[in-house]
Amino acid sequence: MASADLLLHPVRLRIVQAFLGDRALTTAQLAAELGDVPHASLYRHVSLLAKAGVLHVVAERRVRAAVERTYMLRLHAAQIQPDEVAAMTPEQHLAAFMAYVAGMVADVERYLLTGTPDPVRDGAGYRIAAMWLSDAELADMGRDLQRVLLPRLANPPGPGRRRRSFYSVLVPAPEPAVREGALTALG
Repeated sequence: MASADLLLHPVRLRIVQAFLGDRALTTAQLAAELGDVPHASLYRHVSLLAKAGVLHVVAERRVRAAVERTYMLRLHAAQIQPDEVAAMTPEQHLAAFMAYVAGMVADVERYLLTGTPDPVRDGAGYRIAAMWLSDAELADMGRDLQRVLLPRLANPPGPGRRRRSFYSVLVPAPEPAVREGALTALG
C-alpha cells in the first residue's frame, strides 16, 4: 500500500493525528479518544499502521488473557514521501488535500462541539494572508518557521500544557496564462 493510500484514509488520518505531540497510547486509550470509530475498525487500522511502520510498540503488558500494547508514532514514517508527492497527479493531490482539510474540519468541529470552547482564551483561530515572495524568500520563510516551531514540537505533555494542532497550508497563485498575441498588462 502506498504511503498516500495508507495515510489519507479518514480513520487512519485521525489515528495518526491522535498520536501527534509525542504521545504514547494504548488502543483502549485511542478508542476512548475516537469514540465514534467502531472498535474492530480501529484495531484493524492500528494494525495496518503498525505493519507499515507508522506506529511502533513501546510497551506491552498482560491484561487478563490478552496483551495490551502501547504505541507511539514514527513521525518520519507518517509522511507522504517526496518521490511519491512528485509522482502524484493533480487529481491525486486534490484528493490528498481534501483528506487533509476534512481532518482539520473534523478537529475544529470536535473542539467547537465539546465542552465550552472559547477561541480567544484557547488561542484558536484561522487566518489567511497573501505574500509576494521569490523562491529564495520562500525558502527563508520556511527556515524561519522551522526555527520557531521545532523547539515547541519537542515539548512533552505537562501541567499547564494543552495539546494544540497547528495546520499549515501554502498555496501559490496560479501562473498567469500567457497567450500568443494577448495583452499581458493593462495600461
